[in-house]
Amino acid sequence: MASTINMGIPGAASTVARPAGDRRVLLAEPRGYCAGVDRAVETVERALEKHGAPVYVRHEIVHNRHVVETLAKAGAIFVDETDEVPEGEIVVFSAHGVAPSVHVNAAERNLKVIDATCPLVTKVHNEAKRFARDDYDILLIGHEGHEEVIGTAGEAPDHVQIVDGPEAVDKVTVRDENKVIWLSQTTLSVDETMEIVQKLRERFPKLQDPPSDDICYATQNRQVAVKAMAPECELVIVVGSANSSNSVRLVEVALGAGADAAHLVDYADDIDPQWLEGVTTVGVTSGASVPEILVRGVLERLAEYGFDTVQPVTTANETLVFALPREIRPARSQ
Repeated sequence: MASTINMGIPGAASTVARPAGDRRVLLAEPRGYCAGVDRAVETVERALEKHGAPVYVRHEIVHNRHVVETLAKAGAIFVDETDEVPEGEIVVFSAHGVAPSVHVNAAERNLKVIDATCPLVTKVHNEAKRFARDDYDILLIGHEGHEEVIGTAGEAPDHVQIVDGPEAVDKVTVRDENKVIWLSQTTLSVDETMEIVQKLRERFPKLQDPPSDDICYATQNRQVAVKAMAPECELVIVVGSANSSNSVRLVEVALGAGADAAHLVDYADDIDPQWLEGVTTVGVTSGASVPEILVRGVLERLAEYGFDTVQPVTTANETLVFALPREIRPARSQ
């Protein structure tokens, strides 16, 4: 008898039939590029088309090895800091955002800036500035050293404390327990973030929530899709790079939701055949900075091992699109 996965989500595919005896792939939908990543990658592509190579990019435009290598072959030069960019040249700021000091340095070097910061990251920057003006202590939940966290904290360094995991909660100190708010990195695990918020609230009962959800819609949607399919899977393969926070979180979410095993791969060649021994159901998804061509490669590789039945697990439909930075929009869109 066929078993089913019941999504229970209006307007989405509600069930996934299980063919008896088949080795199958459950393919998460949505997956891959979010609106912010799509915008950032297209920004570099259009800058190269408009201005020609080289175009400089501060840090990886998005955290995906394939995307960065492809853009580098097209003429993008990735640098760590703006002082590596020749004066007067074009520099693109990555989707993760930058601190105000980076804009200042770029202006001092007369660089032509194209800011590809994800609008959802910009929203968190604006929240940090707003609450710093009101003299709040801002508890920024995120990974120490991550580019997005560095950029957000840089908006109000005297007001922001980074809370990197539940174990960091006990180290937090505030000036006034009546004026404390939490913000978060946009690519975190929803469950872990709320665990940290709960611990913070136990210490600071009057802790305020952000005006709107900081964890981006795409991060949440991809985690929900993984949670829906993981209980049916002996193995979940997440396509994404090791420095991609949201991709790494998907592995953790899959294991937490009931998958027997979960692995992160950049390419189909990274799949270890031993992972597939005795497995009948594999879940496949990809992080928000992963192009679909890499997922297709994984599906083709799995088909070679007999996983030739692919069944979508749809939990949301994404239609959001962000406008490109005005510097590289087509003339008719300006």
